[in-house]
Amino acid sequence: MKKLVFVISLIFTSSIVFAQQKFSFAFFTDIHLNNNAKANSFKGLEQAALLAKQQKVDFILTGGDNVDVDAMKEDRLTQAKDLYQRYQDLVKKSGMKWYFTLGNHDRYWHSDGEYGTGLFQNYFGKTYYSFEHKGWKFIILNSAEICDSKYCVSDAQKAWLADVLAETPSSQPIIVSTHVPFLSLYYPVLEGYYTDKDTFKNQQEIRAMFDKHNLKLVLQGHQHLYEEIKVKGVQYITGGAVSANWWSGAFHGTEEGFLKVNLNGDQFHWEYVDYGWKG
Repeated sequence: MKKLVFVISLIFTSSIVFAQQKFSFAFFTDIHLNNNAKANSFKGLEQAALLAKQQKVDFILTGGDNVDVDAMKEDRLTQAKDLYQRYQDLVKKSGMKWYFTLGNHDRYWHSDGEYGTGLFQNYFGKTYYSFEHKGWKFIILNSAEICDSKYCVSDAQKAWLADVLAETPSSQPIIVSTHVPFLSLYYPVLEGYYTDKDTFKNQQEIRAMFDKHNLKLVLQGHQHLYEEIKVKGVQYITGGAVSANWWSGAFHGTEEGFLKVNLNGDQFHWEYVDYGWKG
């Protein structure tokens, strides 16, 4: 009997050990590093990363559209590699831990890899993956895959996600990073109509996979607008853009900035940080 009580005690204890530490991280989305000397994008990113470091975040998580290579032609491989290399050098120089989300502009279509992801993977690894940090599970999706000419999460990625969730305790708090949003009011607000154009096609199906799990927060990019939407107990935040209006000023009132997420136990709060970029 004593042995049985001990086992039950271990099971109970393991269900409550998640997310007991305080920490913060920065969400940098839509950086759009490029070779335009006038934009000076690398200098802007250095400034943002320095402020994040000064605020003592544990790591930087990007939200996609790290570099602008998707429109480059086949004879621009050297320039595409140069952008990725300069980005990797900046990351190393920052002295911080970074995790990367792939965006549509990160795809160099003439490199190896499905959907043009080969160059991204050469420098920064897998396009979808998960990691744990101080009790929280982080799941990084690649929502820039293509199904029937629309953004999607492919069947292969969906099968991977099912395996990840099967290994994740139902009580463990989860944060998801995706470039193309699950939800956004971009078009209703700016254009006056609803469309699924810039949300990924099977977002409802992917969201339902988390129904028996403790999904707390979804971080999104792509739109360059700062948005907050809370649905069915899950907070969705579109994190503005480090580049704002592609390095040419504020975008419909959203300044160049990043999201700082502060976590304490299984609770969190956030702030949008204008890092003071003047170009």
